Amino acid sequence: MDEDIEATLRDDPVMAELLDEHDPYTEPEWTEYERLVVSIINQQLSTASAAAVKERVFAVLDQEVNPATVLEAEADALRDAGLSRTKVEYVRNAARAFRENDLTREGLAERSDEEVIDQLTDIKGIGEWTARMYLIFVLERPDVLPLGDLAVRRGIERLYADGGDLSRSEMRDIAEAWRPYRSWATRYIWAEYESD
Repeated sequence: MDEDIEATLRDDPVMAELLDEHDPYTEPEWTEYERLVVSIINQQLSTASAAAVKERVFAVLDQEVNPATVLEAEADALRDAGLSRTKVEYVRNAARAFRENDLTREGLAERSDEEVIDQLTDIKGIGEWTARMYLIFVLERPDVLPLGDLAVRRGIERLYADGGDLSRSEMRDIAEAWRPYRSWATRYIWAEYESD
């Protein structure tokens, strides 16, 4: 972590403690498409359930998760691995979008966060949450605050309001201290939330 990011986050005493307790940068080196598939799998599932489904889906595809293998795979095999009929459609929609557009880091480098969200959410099955995960984990945009994520909201409430309810506006106010590195802070919120 660069010194400017660390200094900014350490200005928040709660975040400073999280920096000392967690290392949220241990995610595997996935391709852009693999990470999008993982985000689709993760939609509306617990962390443990999503991890189990991901493992089975990747096994069905012999760890070769790319647009070609997903489009060639038997839908029944993907469903047997744990993908719903709808999510099979979504990962295939994403595969077709990857074939038609350059959705790689390089292809989206000049686009703003909002432009990326607009382009991704044009794909049926990719909502704002998934698009924001793509911004954080694939494009590594530094200042994304995904308040559509339940774990982020619950984590902020637990850390900053002793578990009490906070409005999204109040959460945005808390997160102002993390600008322009809210993506980094979000990873520490997730790490803390998932450690319980």
